[in-house]
Amino acid sequence: MPWFRKKRTGPIIQPARDVPDGLWAKCEACGEILYIKELARALWVCPKCGYHFRIGARDYVDILLDEGSFEELDVSVRSADPLTFFDSKNYTDRIKAAQEKTELNEAVICGIGEIESIPVSCSFMEFRFIGGSMGSALGEKITRAIERALERQIPLVIVSASGGARMQESILSLMQMAKTSTALTRLADAKLPFISVLTHPTTAGVMASYASLGDIIIAEPAALLGFAGPRVIQQTIGQELPEGFQSAEFFLEHGFVDLISVRGELKNNIATLLGYMYEPTSAK
Repeated sequence: MPWFRKKRTGPIIQPARDVPDGLWAKCEACGEILYIKELARALWVCPKCGYHFRIGARDYVDILLDEGSFEELDVSVRSADPLTFFDSKNYTDRIKAAQEKTELNEAVICGIGEIESIPVSCSFMEFRFIGGSMGSALGEKITRAIERALERQIPLVIVSASGGARMQESILSLMQMAKTSTALTRLADAKLPFISVLTHPTTAGVMASYASLGDIIIAEPAALLGFAGPRVIQQTIGQELPEGFQSAEFFLEHGFVDLISVRGELKNNIATLLGYMYEPTSAK
């Protein structure tokens, strides 16, 4: 059994109070007390209200890709400390702590896999790794995933979850927005499909670059989307924001998101879309 099927990360949740740790979880939306094993079988979606718990990159690998089809690539690409950055602790210490916490070298897993037998170049972001922030290493891995799709003439699927650019790398982090967007231009010129999946949250530099450039943009229900947070925007413009502002549903209503998909239907929806959008080279 591959490593990504052995190690399910599960949701980023707090256990319900006054119950044994690790057995039960409390839904953040409706307050229902849920048995963890049943919640896992439901793909970490509350069976009562449909609330989607935040899950990790490995979970999306398991949910979206055909069993045994995933080949992880670019594992050795990891963050450096070009600015010798220090805030309350060294940046290198933050990276090390994130690596130990997630068992990943960087905030994204990239590779090749299949979705309903359709080959894809794919990337899955991990929010637990310094908030899924985009530094030079993450930008390089995403760019390589795009270039792999172009080289192999296959679709690209990216599942995003991010708080934005990584401040510890300053302008080097912001440069990844242009780098990944330029690579996607070449993919578009080759008429190869890119499906962008937005999960909770997808914001700031990631949202302002590759996450918003999909040919089809799919979001999970109630995901927080946008550039700056609602509080920052409200303070900046000095006005009350509309109800549900920056939710996936608000983005769908205003034409930025093409489809909201519950997690259990996400794989089938992507496969259906790729069936319309992609014709293998051998069949052309």
